[in-house]
Amino acid sequence: MRYSLLFFGILLFSISLIAQEKYIYCGKLIDGVGSKVKGNHTIIVEGNQIKSVQKGYAEAPVGTEIVDLKDKTVLPGLMDMHIHIEHETNPNRYLQRFTFNESDVAFESAHFAKVTLMAGFTTVRDLGGSGVNVSLQKAINKGITPGPRLFTCAKSIAVTGGHADPTNGAKKGLYDAPGPENGVADGVAECKKAVRHQVKNGADLIKITATGGVLSVARDGKRPAFTEEEIRTIVETANDFGIHVAAHAHGDEGMRRAVAAGITSIEHGTLMSEETMDLMKKMGTWYVPTITAGKAVADSAKIENYFPAVIVPKALEIGPQIQKTFSKAYKKGVKIAFGTDAGVFKHGRNALEFKYMTEVGMKPMEALKTSFINGANLLGIAEQVGTIEKGKWADIIAVKDNPIDNISTLMDVRFVMKDGKIYKNE
Repeated sequence: MRYSLLFFGILLFSISLIAQEKYIYCGKLIDGVGSKVKGNHTIIVEGNQIKSVQKGYAEAPVGTEIVDLKDKTVLPGLMDMHIHIEHETNPNRYLQRFTFNESDVAFESAHFAKVTLMAGFTTVRDLGGSGVNVSLQKAINKGITPGPRLFTCAKSIAVTGGHADPTNGAKKGLYDAPGPENGVADGVAECKKAVRHQVKNGADLIKITATGGVLSVARDGKRPAFTEEEIRTIVETANDFGIHVAAHAHGDEGMRRAVAAGITSIEHGTLMSEETMDLMKKMGTWYVPTITAGKAVADSAKIENYFPAVIVPKALEIGPQIQKTFSKAYKKGVKIAFGTDAGVFKHGRNALEFKYMTEVGMKPMEALKTSFINGANLLGIAEQVGTIEKGKWADIIAVKDNPIDNISTLMDVRFVMKDGKIYKNE
């Protein structure tokens, strides 16, 4: 009897191990390693990792879960290096600053996180909110709410009156003057303190606004904000914590200062000169273009009363230029990581960026890799994600068509797995 129970226990244990495995049958496979689309393959997933990738359709042991994607193209989970998970564009957004409670932001951000994941984006970099983004990250990690793997800067750091100063446009006396603890810093000492506060608040990285911005209620959209010395202090302080710094920048001088000071990535880069492109190549700086956001804000600016009046001319001037700058930077050989600024347009439409990238000469496979391995390299997690290989985390998506022939198929993701868990299977 004892041996029978032992055998039965071993049998149940063996079945449970088999049940943890998933055999994914891929009609076409873009693994992110090479530059060719592969034919029939099997991806074996065990727990949250890819156990193996095999040619053909491997025979699955009895009891193993089989995911049949033989009529689909399978790819690594997509990565977006610039989103704003806490909000989404709408005509009332500026009023919501005064009417929304933190709980309102939290419920909406959870919805945006789910929409983003279902669109095939399994890892994202959130570049600025109120701090709800840190709580959302914790909820996603605990499995409380579905969402992408979230890296966040907590709140962006700005100069007084600069892009990301939360009091811009508000009447005097409505808010206390913000300081480093609220992400507003002037001078080297305050810049150092501001970084430390964001890390204390849970930031995985730091984001600064190195120039004016389009959507802030301030007249300037492109002039430099921080001095080069201030930026260098921010970079050095962040590096002491082992984290990187992203810089929002539209104007060239603020961009140049950020690159020279050792920033990791330039966001938008609208008016980037060829000299700055050369400097970025020399320094190894990443460029995150956000073409979709540029087009979206220009379109919204044409709708009466969609934006406060001070924003409209900035949106019309700056927005349409990003795609042209991206084309120059790509041809120049600047390192590019995929980023959209989702939230400035509707979440879930991030894959539009692929269309805009390929419109001006980037090959579809190169565009895909900006969202695979390039995003992983920017985040410093290329050993875990970015390709479909043995030992990597099981972040896997599938689309109906071959995106090399039809890039728009990425707007209709049919299958989503993150960390070995299936969230969507149509």
